[in-house]
Formats: sequence, structure tokens, C-alpha cells
Amino acid sequence: MESSPHRIVRRLGDSPRLRGSSSGANCPDIFELSDGDFAVIGTEATAALASLLPADAALADDERIVVITRETLLRAKRDIPET
Repeated sequence: MESSPHRIVRRLGDSPRLRGSSSGANCPDIFELSDGDFAVIGTEATAALASLLPADAALADDERIVVITRETLLRAKRDIPET
């Protein structure tokens, strides 16, 4: 397994448990990384959505489309920095 220079600094929004996921079966999540980037846990949907992307959007070989719930993003909104 490759080592990453990133560290998870904090979760944005409520934990999956606070959003009602008690089984761990559906736990989308958003994290801020030490370099200011964000990491997202979601349902992999590249095959289903790649052909639907707008003409000015593209995926690199190492990129994937993931889906998170609306609730996950809305609950994270308060924690997303303005700059």
C-alpha cells in the first residue's frame, strides 16, 4: 500500500452515525486534509455517470465519480471554509 503525504485533519459535518447510519452500510463522509484538499467517501458511480458529464468535464485515469447523499453535503456546509 502506497503511503500518502495527506493527513485527515477533520470531518466536515456530522458523522454517519449522527446521520442515522447504525450499520455502517451507508456512510458517505467528507474530510479536510492537511494540505487543504478534501477527501470524500461515497458510492462509486463512474461507469453510470461518466457518459453523462458535460462536454467541458473529464476524468483523468486516476479519478472516479463518487456519489454522496444530499444530507451529507448539507450537513457539511457549515464546516466548509469560505477561502
